[in-house]
Amino acid sequence: MMSITVIAVGKLKESYLRDGCKEYIKRLGAFAKVNIVEISEERASDNPSDSEIERLIEKEGERILQKIPKGATVIPLCIEGRQYSSEEFADLTEKISLKSSSICFIIGGSFGLSDRVKVLGDYKLSFGKMTLPHQLARMVLLEQIYRAFSILNHSKYHK
Repeated sequence: MMSITVIAVGKLKESYLRDGCKEYIKRLGAFAKVNIVEISEERASDNPSDSEIERLIEKEGERILQKIPKGATVIPLCIEGRQYSSEEFADLTEKISLKSSSICFIIGGSFGLSDRVKVLGDYKLSFGKMTLPHQLARMVLLEQIYRAFSILNHSKYHK
């Protein structure tokens, strides 16, 4: 069974996001073991300088690097990542599953991911040019992972 780890900076604050994520994790249980690892978000001043933002991203990045499972295929979510259709993402998931039994997705905080984290990516994923709150991105990611497994298993979920 595939092992999927989602490392995410910050906690889910809204109940609808927690409920949505719980639902997709429950559905994914038929296909994979899902582990959510929350990394604490660094606090920024009201008007952070570029150097403060860089320092915050690096601190979060250090904590992320410590949590990446050994041997996992690493997929950071970042704006410079590739955009996949749901079918292409399912194909990528299948391709990865032939080589590895573990995938680690990484969602950065409000200011993004450190370059040290991005460079570890075997693949980079983008949901598009629009900016999503990182908490919403977690639920969208879980839904798309579930959709990918649904496509691969020919379920009626993906029409």
